[in-house]
Amino acid sequence: MTEELFREDAYARSCDAVVTAADADGIRLDRTVFYPMGGGQPGDVGVLQLADGGEIAIADTRKGAAAGEIVHVPAEGAALPAPGDAVRAEIDWDRRHRLMRMHSCMHLLCAVIEGDVTGGQIGEAKSRLDFNLPDTSLDKEHITAELNRLIAEDHAVGTRWIGDDELAANPDLVRTMSVQPPSGQGRVRLLDIAGIDLQPCGGTHVKSTAEIGRVRVGKIENKGRQNRRVNILFDD
Repeated sequence: MTEELFREDAYARSCDAVVTAADADGIRLDRTVFYPMGGGQPGDVGVLQLADGGEIAIADTRKGAAAGEIVHVPAEGAALPAPGDAVRAEIDWDRRHRLMRMHSCMHLLCAVIEGDVTGGQIGEAKSRLDFNLPDTSLDKEHITAELNRLIAEDHAVGTRWIGDDELAANPDLVRTMSVQPPSGQGRVRLLDIAGIDLQPCGGTHVKSTAEIGRVRVGKIENKGRQNRRVNILFDD
């Protein structure tokens, strides 16, 4: 298993690690700050710095076939390190921080719009959530105003863990219809925006809503009879 440093500290930009395996699928480390693609959030990119001064560009990060395994996908043509090699893993922080801001904003969107989430995707400049909202019209200006109000109010953002049994006893915590939180591992991680939103999430997030910055609603699209897609952009 890979020690997932990003779970406890989303602001960690680098770490020292040891290569445990490297093959055609990618590079495994004993510990990492790289977030693997999941929950609508893209995997991190960055570099592995080698002891001899060289570096390996990491083009993607994904979950491995084995439970708890994280695979760092090198750029095409990059040479692979050997098991046992010491490396320093460093993420592209600017990209990660934009994704953190967007992911936290998606949780605010869940608080503003009442409806089950049927899908979503997080990007650096644009993100979207799909809601199960038959016969419902959405006001773009109202949603934009409410999001920016919650952002400006500077609510604390944190995480905590609950047991599988507690999650099963509180099914209303799960807002996503298409993706269920992982269970069977004894505990589930919750993203808690104080007084605003509480739901299972394994992604990386900012510490306060004010850090998100101003946003605006782009298109609101009808995707089928029930799905309403809400696109969010940074208002830079």
